[in-house]
Amino acid sequence: MTATAIGRLFYGCPRIGRKLIDTSRTLTLGLWRTMVLTVTDRDRDADRERVCLKSGDHPSIMEDPTIRQPNLCFGLILHNRSIPNMVYMANRRHYSTYEKTSTQILSKLFPQTSEEPNDKESRERRRREEEEELQEMERAWKRMKLGFGVFSIGGLLFSFWAIYHFGKPKVDEKGNEVLDEFSKLPLAEQYMARTWKSVNNFQRFIQEPSSQKLLPEPLQAPYVQPPYTLVLEIKDVLMHPDWTYETGWRFKKRPGVDVFLRECAKYFEIVIYTAEQGITVFPLLDALDPNGYIMYRLVRDSTHFVGGHHVKNLDNLNRDLKRVVVVDWDRNSTKMHPKNSFSIPRWSGNDDDTTLYDLVSFLSVLGTSEVDDVREVLQYYNQFEDPISQFRENQRKLSEQMQADELERRSKTQPIVKSWTRGFIKH
Repeated sequence: MTATAIGRLFYGCPRIGRKLIDTSRTLTLGLWRTMVLTVTDRDRDADRERVCLKSGDHPSIMEDPTIRQPNLCFGLILHNRSIPNMVYMANRRHYSTYEKTSTQILSKLFPQTSEEPNDKESRERRRREEEEELQEMERAWKRMKLGFGVFSIGGLLFSFWAIYHFGKPKVDEKGNEVLDEFSKLPLAEQYMARTWKSVNNFQRFIQEPSSQKLLPEPLQAPYVQPPYTLVLEIKDVLMHPDWTYETGWRFKKRPGVDVFLRECAKYFEIVIYTAEQGITVFPLLDALDPNGYIMYRLVRDSTHFVGGHHVKNLDNLNRDLKRVVVVDWDRNSTKMHPKNSFSIPRWSGNDDDTTLYDLVSFLSVLGTSEVDDVREVLQYYNQFEDPISQFRENQRKLSEQMQADELERRSKTQPIVKSWTRGFIKH
């Protein structure tokens, strides 16, 4: 059939012509789709093959012979190298929603890696964002300046009120001013001086003990005053605090506490002196000492605050320091009177502790020896790292020496002349 006949057929039967054209278009479109999909699959397999070769693996796709053969499409042999560039460009990459979201997040975290288009709309959007950030920074700076201003004005008003309240002169019951050492000064200086004095008094109230005599005068006859005073710390010496989520705060007695208090009460006036609050200490002492061996209780308001530590100032005890013994594990709490302190290990709550049994032996020997100045004995033992161990060693040596002296005394025989003389006189 010649081209003229084909043209006449199309002209005479337009429906047949349109069907033929539609069929041709459909076949052509199917052919191109098949080519694109084939190229895409072949490229993906090739990329996977290169990755597997680099990693040293041998996947099953490498062993499939159909992958290695050229792809057939409608009788045409398709090779990767023979595919035109237009076919490859037709299979351009389309980003998924997840990839777009990841790219946006990375762009916000690392602006320098952003791949956003640099068109006019993007530049305008970035400019608006920068302007909004600058405006927000300016508003924050204004709020901060306003806060500083309000705080400064409030502090100034409070200062004027404090000067007026603490600096005004005292008045008697009739409303008349009471003269003091600042009454002759100018009015402004009077108020400032009285305010400064109130501040110093408050500071001394915090740093110094609440009283210059923490203990009453020694007992007089017919009452019995113990010859020595024993000052004890309660925390980690007699009891150990422990806290858990299940039980809260619990306090454990140190092994030997009852024996220790009973024996020491024979020779010492027992005083609890601690930096803990009274609301905590008093109920504990009521449960710890039901027999009343502890005579006095001193808590935090009786300490001296020095260098960030609550120090036990023995000068306020109203007792002769020659006969005062302080037992504690913290040397900072007795640094004002180190010669009167006897350090023992800090108890951490273990049940096999025997420190109090050894300590009661030491204090019993000290109480019965009638030492005039206990500081000499304490100073000797404080030079050792473990005074209790040194005391046990000294007691062992003393016991061995006494046994040796007793054996030597018994081994000596009496002279024969003296024995004969006594027998002759009796007869």
